[in-house]
Amino acid sequence: MPPRDGGALRLRRPAEEPGAPRAILLHGLAGRADVWRPFLDRAPEDWEWWDVELPWAGMADPTWAHRGDPVELLAAALDGQHFDLVVAHSFAANLVTEAGSRGWFRELPAVLVSPFYRPRADEFDWSSISYYLNEFHRTFLEAMTLGETARFPANYRTWMAHRLRDWVGPYGWMRFFDTYLRSPLVDLSTTTAARLVVVGEQDIAARPEDGRALAEALPDGRLARLPGCGHFPMAQDADGFSRAVVDFLTTLPSERRRHEPEPSMELM
Repeated sequence: MPPRDGGALRLRRPAEEPGAPRAILLHGLAGRADVWRPFLDRAPEDWEWWDVELPWAGMADPTWAHRGDPVELLAAALDGQHFDLVVAHSFAANLVTEAGSRGWFRELPAVLVSPFYRPRADEFDWSSISYYLNEFHRTFLEAMTLGETARFPANYRTWMAHRLRDWVGPYGWMRFFDTYLRSPLVDLSTTTAARLVVVGEQDIAARPEDGRALAEALPDGRLARLPGCGHFPMAQDADGFSRAVVDFLTTLPSERRRHEPEPSMELM
């Protein structure tokens, strides 16, 4: 199932029984699908778990930011496939939230991990731009403390974080920050499905108050705060994250765990 951009959709963990509901895992800006590996080791066995390398994956072609609206790029990457749950991290969580205001994903339950959100436009000021521009590498540096890169010397991880920042470049950063700036303007009222917002209390990128504000603004938003976690709670506290997801799934009506596919969003 090759999409127009990014990598192919992959079934990462089949369910124990046929006909199980399907979930898709979406990584953030300059991330990789493997960021979900600690969670997949603990994910509910009565679901199918899929992932995909998105156009903005780490060290991917940096010109993805020139190729149109990121929400539409996400739609293209999912290739019209039907899922019963979406779990999205960081930048992808914002795109899922925004897609709901366009009539896509709005009836699909979702777990939004470390989203960027502010309820009012006047909450952005010049210091906001300065922080996210000049400290952009810090989130990548945190990512380097996870997985295989954690064994590298600290100075090498710092170099890698700056290298990844440079690879994302001004165009990728502009796409990210523009999406963040639009968050107060997104109409959340049409999103009818339940949303679990998961935040790390030590997140230096997506402020914990962002997640709380988003959960409060959504018609059916719930909040899970994981102490001691930063921007990657699914890896930093895989057990706690998995419990939050399982608890959320048990609250969904059984008929919502398997429903007819929503109409595909029309691509511009």
